[in-house]
Amino acid sequence: MPPEIDALAILLLVIAGLTAGWVDAVVGGGGLVQLPALLLMPGVSPLQALATNKVGSIMGTSTSAITYYRLVGPDLRTAAPMAAAAFVAAIGGAAVASRIPAEAFTPIILLACLAVATWTLARPKVGRTTELRWEGHRHVGAALGLGLVIGAYDGVLGPGTGSFLVIALVGVLGYAFLPASAIAKIVNFATNLGALVFFVPHGAVIWSLGLIVGAANLVGAYAGARMAVARGSGFVRVIFVVVVGALVVRLGWQTAQQYWF
Repeated sequence: MPPEIDALAILLLVIAGLTAGWVDAVVGGGGLVQLPALLLMPGVSPLQALATNKVGSIMGTSTSAITYYRLVGPDLRTAAPMAAAAFVAAIGGAAVASRIPAEAFTPIILLACLAVATWTLARPKVGRTTELRWEGHRHVGAALGLGLVIGAYDGVLGPGTGSFLVIALVGVLGYAFLPASAIAKIVNFATNLGALVFFVPHGAVIWSLGLIVGAANLVGAYAGARMAVARGSGFVRVIFVVVVGALVVRLGWQTAQQYWF
């Protein structure tokens, strides 16, 4: 562990991990909390924070994926091809993470989040029930395409990936919010694993910090998954709107600082 990390910093990581695990398990977007906490740690570079964040996230997503699998039974016809594509794309995304500045993506992601938030609020009935838009090869093809795009994003940056997965599963494929969250956890586990396949051999992970935030993330993920299952798609939708709103505020502030301050 870096010598500058004291007890207060560890407490911050534990709180961030718990919160991120809960948010990720319900609707995704825990990276909004966990990654900034890691970036605040003294002596931790942005690339190390991104890589270490994946350790914490994969511990949480594995827990929530197993919990959802046992209690919801996600559609593996969608989850399996989407996760496979996302895994491969995340490796490629991680490979270019150190070469592309995060600021280049911020305005694009902000516009996407604004569109997602507007679409979700304007269509309150969307995501209440599962009404798949396609069957067979067209459904699998759409799942593969979504997995490639979102997997690459998670490898490069990461925050908001779970939320993007949920809205893609709801808005594009036609799932209700609860089964969409269940599938998203399986795919998000694959993207985290893919990024780590690149980051670990390159020595970018700070394991001591990753295991601390990961243990907390695991606890939060278990609690969040069980609460989402107990309360259903309506609850997940509300949390989704809140998380996307927070993402819009954060990215909006970053964009303002980048171009106007």
